[in-house]
Amino acid sequence: MKPIMLLLSMTLCNLFACHNASAATTMDHVAPTYWWAGMENPELQILLHGEGIASSDVSITAKDITLKEVVRMTSPNYLLLYADLSEAAPQTFHIVLKKGKKTTEIPYELKPRTRKGEDVEGFNAGDVLYLIMPDRFANGDTGNDVVEGMLESTTDRNAQYGRHGGDLKGIAGHLDYIADLGATAIWLNPTQENDMPEGSYHGYAITDYYQIDRRFGSNEEFAQLVEQAHGKGLKVVMDMIFNHCGSENYLFKDRPSDDWFNFKSEYVQTSYKTASVQDIHAADYERKIATDGWFTQSMPDLNQRNRHVAKYLIQSSIWWIEYAGINGIRQDTHPYADFDFMSRWCREVLTEYPHFNIVGETWLNSNVLVSFWQKDSKLAAPRNSYLPTVMDFPLQGLMNRAFDEETTDWGGGLYGLYDYVTQDLVYADPMNLLVFLDNHDTSRFSTDDSKAANLARYKQALLYLLTTRGIPQIYYGTEILMTGDKADGDGTLRKDFPGGWPGDKADCFTPQGRTELQNAAFDYTRKLLQWRKGNEVISQGTMKHFSIAHGTYVYERRYKNRSAVVIMNGTDQPQELELAPYREVLPKTQATDVLTGKTVKLDSILSLEGRESLLLCF
Repeated sequence: MKPIMLLLSMTLCNLFACHNASAATTMDHVAPTYWWAGMENPELQILLHGEGIASSDVSITAKDITLKEVVRMTSPNYLLLYADLSEAAPQTFHIVLKKGKKTTEIPYELKPRTRKGEDVEGFNAGDVLYLIMPDRFANGDTGNDVVEGMLESTTDRNAQYGRHGGDLKGIAGHLDYIADLGATAIWLNPTQENDMPEGSYHGYAITDYYQIDRRFGSNEEFAQLVEQAHGKGLKVVMDMIFNHCGSENYLFKDRPSDDWFNFKSEYVQTSYKTASVQDIHAADYERKIATDGWFTQSMPDLNQRNRHVAKYLIQSSIWWIEYAGINGIRQDTHPYADFDFMSRWCREVLTEYPHFNIVGETWLNSNVLVSFWQKDSKLAAPRNSYLPTVMDFPLQGLMNRAFDEETTDWGGGLYGLYDYVTQDLVYADPMNLLVFLDNHDTSRFSTDDSKAANLARYKQALLYLLTTRGIPQIYYGTEILMTGDKADGDGTLRKDFPGGWPGDKADCFTPQGRTELQNAAFDYTRKLLQWRKGNEVISQGTMKHFSIAHGTYVYERRYKNRSAVVIMNGTDQPQELELAPYREVLPKTQATDVLTGKTVKLDSILSLEGRESLLLCF
């Protein structure tokens, strides 16, 4: 035992550079674990967490760093240091804690920046995001399915709310599949640590903002995944949650202060009615209960009005961008957090990385309410969210009805899509809307096998999704017609991708493992995505559309002297469409249909079969 104890003592001394091991104070957490010199914002907050450290005197050994402020919280186990790095060079310095005769020296590194902020490329309308729930996509390392010491100690693929074992290696092993499909970015549901007793497979109960969940892999493996994705032409969007954390987060279990969380850290349920934030008639109580109430008792609501909380959260996001080189952030439950804080966060991130993109989850039931949250919205003025991209939930609802209904010239089916887009003037930037058929929180576009079997329905929906204005997102498995109905539980929306686990009966990552119907859906999706990739008509083009006639919707995307025209029959019956009204977007008497490769004559009358669609390029 003596050699082991000696090695442990030496390790602790090296870690904290202590004068003698018996005198040193152990640090449970240092956040962030390191930082970078040369950031646009020179202020750094360092959170120290260790037993009884608040009564220590604090100094630092660096001469070119100014220790501006030392904050002692209610808890005796925290110190918050605010340092000015304006003149700091890359270096390792020491934070010195003195408590009587005891001294602890904590090494802290300022790294040189390896990427310039303006070089970090965000996602935009030229991209298509492929949304992945890491626990349910593919299991590349069965050795991390259960990690000793973590609170949830089992995996069960038959339990819809249990851990299934998907991980970062599983995603990395299928990047070629995603790139070949034609997506240009992957959006990962949260990958940060969720060390909760149960039900946290989804990732939205973070217990450490600086640590990848070990059942997914390590921080290093996450950075490697981003690098591998970039090598295959794929961007990476990271899911983050600032509204709440998990109740097993050390910041809640050992709270720095009761005002670190809303309602003085006591559980009060949110109303979920965030429309009250912009409701000019809303009572103060309605706004407070919506934004300050807790999502659930196991997800304490962070108080972003606390300046220390605000700084901690902002730094955590910038740390991941600088560390891993991610291309975007999807911010969960954006309207539930404090408006002014979220605005500040967007500004600070975009100051460091001008070409970065952030999309906020804005789950509201009208375009007016959603538009309020987008950067430069006139409806929010004089306030400004500075949030570049918002999620178009109203359009998602319409698309899940439009391709099942019969379209008339005044209602139903495709008319709803046309009518909705006529109202785009409410948006500051319609091209920065995230558009989607489904995601991890909604029923899948194919709720059951009968809808999945309707390939014409799928083809029209996907064509619209990938050619309308905005930034499309596809939920993993949509391309193979995976089904799921929210009424049967959220876990059913998040099924395992067939072939992602050793021993799966079918491997839908390969053509041989897919059914004929699945291959038809996959091939159609791939053709559209590959056509869309790098196509400036779609990524930068304007949109012009015509009112519904004979149940048919016609719209154009144009960039300079090139255009793409979509003609979509929203009825089950054949239609004869007189083309004279459309000549401004149909300059020639024939064109090639991208979907079939056939030549389409565009004389005076166009004949369309029931539910037929054309994608014509000029």
